[in-house]
Amino acid sequence: MMNTGTTHITVLQSLSPPDGTTRYVNQVVEGAPDAVTMRFFTWRTALLGRYDVLHVHWPELLIRAPRPVKARLRRGALYALLLRARLQHIPIVRTMHNLAPHEAGAGAETRALDALDARTALVIRLNPTTPVEPESRAVTILHGHYRDRFSDMPRPDSISGRILYFGLIRPYKGVETLLQVFRALPGPDLTLRVVGRPSSGLGEIITAETAQDARISSVLRFVSDEELVVEVGGCELVVLPYREMHNSGVLLVTLSLDRPVLVPSTPSNRALADEVGPDWIYLYDGELTPEILRGTLERMRAAGSRPRPRLDDRDWNTLGLQSYRTYLRALELAGRSIR
Repeated sequence: MMNTGTTHITVLQSLSPPDGTTRYVNQVVEGAPDAVTMRFFTWRTALLGRYDVLHVHWPELLIRAPRPVKARLRRGALYALLLRARLQHIPIVRTMHNLAPHEAGAGAETRALDALDARTALVIRLNPTTPVEPESRAVTILHGHYRDRFSDMPRPDSISGRILYFGLIRPYKGVETLLQVFRALPGPDLTLRVVGRPSSGLGEIITAETAQDARISSVLRFVSDEELVVEVGGCELVVLPYREMHNSGVLLVTLSLDRPVLVPSTPSNRALADEVGPDWIYLYDGELTPEILRGTLERMRAAGSRPRPRLDDRDWNTLGLQSYRTYLRALELAGRSIR
């Protein structure tokens, strides 16, 4: 076994460098022990740079491009990278953020991603419900909380009846459904706030819905962490009506700011609901309806005050040490000796 106290390693993350916000990469870097030096992805670094472990996140993003020619070049670069990793015994660790890409790719992309998966030594899953084949490759390292990140930021009191959706607005996240459901709820006591940067075409839909109901307002752009804390702190309930939901940083942000949330009932969401304690995560089956939304508000209000969500096992420093040990294990599997 390698000495975890003295083994210094360099890890190439398939991510852009931190920018000081709540992006996943920021927390990964801040939580890493001193024995880990992080490098960040460029194709030049991946193919020619020096590093001990390649850590891949959202692998489809490495090879997608708006133009077919560029996408083919990136797939070729990925195959070259996999050849380098095999010849130089560089282990690949992958964090499995999703069960599958949210937007499906073509056959050539699937074949390239399958080749990457075949070369992956260990798979980090962010919750214990993620299936990994074979199971011997699986390492469970939970997604961290954001309490430390937000601790010094002013947080307003919640506004009665304020419902919030926040985060990137993409087709699979069901924001259009939430708008229609909310508009079917009567009463001036309710308001809906939609905050986040929309993908193509969705901004126009949200703007049109907002124009038809004065209770709906939106901020259709990326917001700073300080703005985010104000938006989440000011709501009574966060609603995330995703059509696909496995891991969600937005859900962890909500819980880190002590706000209840309504989400689809999935294995990962049910496990998290059990972990954090009652009356923080409200689950629904099937499509979101006005009755579900109104009923959740009533249940939440009836619950009254309760202890903060339990997030003790999601400290980024603890998770960083777990990641470091995973890197060492991957190096052992590759037959590498690091001095």
